[in-house]
Amino acid sequence: MSGQIEDILQMVRDGSLSVEEAQNKLRVLPFQDIGFAKVDLHRKLRKGVAEVIYGASKTPEQIRSIVKTMVDNGEKTILVTRLKPEAAQLLQEGNFEFYYEPLSKMGIVGKKPEPSGLGYVLVATAGTSDLYVAEEAALTAEALGNKVLRLYDVGVSGLQRTLAHLDEIVGASVIIVIAGMEGALASVIGGLASCPVIAVPTSVGYGASFHGLSALLSMLNSCASGMSVVNIDNGFGAGYMAHMINHMEAKR
Repeated sequence: MSGQIEDILQMVRDGSLSVEEAQNKLRVLPFQDIGFAKVDLHRKLRKGVAEVIYGASKTPEQIRSIVKTMVDNGEKTILVTRLKPEAAQLLQEGNFEFYYEPLSKMGIVGKKPEPSGLGYVLVATAGTSDLYVAEEAALTAEALGNKVLRLYDVGVSGLQRTLAHLDEIVGASVIIVIAGMEGALASVIGGLASCPVIAVPTSVGYGASFHGLSALLSMLNSCASGMSVVNIDNGFGAGYMAHMINHMEAKR
């Protein structure tokens, strides 16, 4: 990879390649083919965030090989989602710093970057049963370089718990609201906050919640403006989107 980049930079210096042409070449280079996967080593250059490994359907050995490829190519922080304990154990035996959070099944290889961005990301849950999704969202945002505040178990069955944290809600740059059952907390916080709100329905609830579909439809039909909705139990998607919002810059 480094040789290809050096060739492009040399051509820019020699004047045989314009800066714009070099940018276009760098956006599509390169990936490393390791047989069962083609590891995208330039995603951080294109997207600002390195490739995130979805661990649920991969063997521990496959995950370790992808991680090693990324580490060998200079990646400092690697996020692995839906990581099973046996795969986490294999990574813990590797020659790199590794953190595993079993509730959310999140793994972080390397150090979390220092927080930056416009402000902080607030992660709020309706109940303790939603914590597995909340921690997936919170750890994703932290691993991408955001300050995260956690506000857990503040559902609408005891609304005074939400209102007791009004300062944190008003001061956030972006809020992730995680709720199962009827998903009402997203609308409540959406009506209090002036920042973007990302709603995450969870599969928590009794029979008629239909494994999160009830909360999903409630959030999609919310009358609170400025709110978007991700898929059921998709804490990672919410954390990633919150990071993008918290690091928005005017494009020249």
